[in-house]
This record gives sequence, structure tokens and C-alpha cells, in this order.
Amino acid sequence: MAKANHNSALFLSSVLVLSLLIFSMAESRFLAVGGGLLKPRTPECDEVFGVRSDDTCFGITQSFNLTTTLFDSINPNLNCTALFVGQWLCVAGSA
Repeated sequence: MAKANHNSALFLSSVLVLSLLIFSMAESRFLAVGGGLLKPRTPECDEVFGVRSDDTCFGITQSFNLTTTLFDSINPNLNCTALFVGQWLCVAGSA
């Protein structure tokens, strides 16, 4: 009889652990960005600047008195090693 109680306790603990794992995974998907409570923020651009010859991201941030963090957040997916003349960059806005 003690063995039967041990087996049922083991089974119930396994079910509890599995339930917690499934709940945890479902909750993390719900709270993930874009999946539920947290929505990804879209940057808002208030002013743009056209890249000229020899411009760099660092030089532009210095010219407009921007932090690199703000500059990067209002210009998502920008590749600073591949700037080209005429490219529009956001130099004022919010992320």
C-alpha cells in the first residue's frame, strides 16, 4: 500500500510540474513583445537629415547633440557602416 501512495504522489507531482511548465510557457508568450501586454513601440520621427559625403553616424549625433542610444532608437535597423549620400536619417523624435 505504501508503494501505491508513493506512485500516486510521484504521478501528481509530475502532473503539477508539467502544468507549471506549460503555464509558464503560455504566460511568457502572452507577455512577449507583440504577443500581449507589451506592444513594440514604433519610433516617431520629427526631423530628418539627408546624409552628405563623408558623414558618419558619430558626426551626425554630435552635430545634432544626440546620444547614440536615442539616435539608434529613432533609426532602427540603420547600418552606420553603409551610409550613402541622400539617405534620410531621423535626428529628432522619440522611440
